Amino acid sequence: MSEAHITLEDFMSRFVLLRPDAPSAQLPVRRAAVLVPVVDRPRPTLLLTRRAAALRKHAGQVAFPGGMMDADDGSLIATALREAQEEVAISPASVRVVGVLPPVTSSTGFQVTPVVGIVPPSRSWHANEGEVESIFEMPLQEALRLGRYAPLDIQRRGASHRVWLSWYEDYFIWGMTAGIIRQLSLQLANQPAGK
Repeated sequence: MSEAHITLEDFMSRFVLLRPDAPSAQLPVRRAAVLVPVVDRPRPTLLLTRRAAALRKHAGQVAFPGGMMDADDGSLIATALREAQEEVAISPASVRVVGVLPPVTSSTGFQVTPVVGIVPPSRSWHANEGEVESIFEMPLQEALRLGRYAPLDIQRRGASHRVWLSWYEDYFIWGMTAGIIRQLSLQLANQPAGK
């Protein structure tokens, strides 16, 4: 992007999100959601976590707060907000949900819906040590730079899949998380400024 710095207003004016789907009995049983928290700073950031090393699945990986939909969740947005509160103490009331990205399928077979929300800057985020090793912020402008993502084609269950890889400081961002951030960038890149 040619701007010197991306602001939250730039992001919101150029970014087109999908409306959440109406609940349907035909949707896959294994559904999950992640919150993609954009921190409302003069230079906005993305809030990310590194998962705890002791977890059975995806240990040590960089991720957005999120998880499987519970029977008590009224929607996938509710799932994302509940998981963000459980994992990093983001109060659901403090999140301004602005929309969702297209669902992606995780390597474990879940249909994962990324929920994009604006969160106020805070020093009160706390990692749930059973799930999260650390919490960090990545500048939104850096996250949205398409050139930072490198493709890797892998074979899984007899089919070729492309995964995206990137580094930020000491954090290796890859797989579904890198793909979600890259999708944010693609959707922003396809919208002219001021639209």
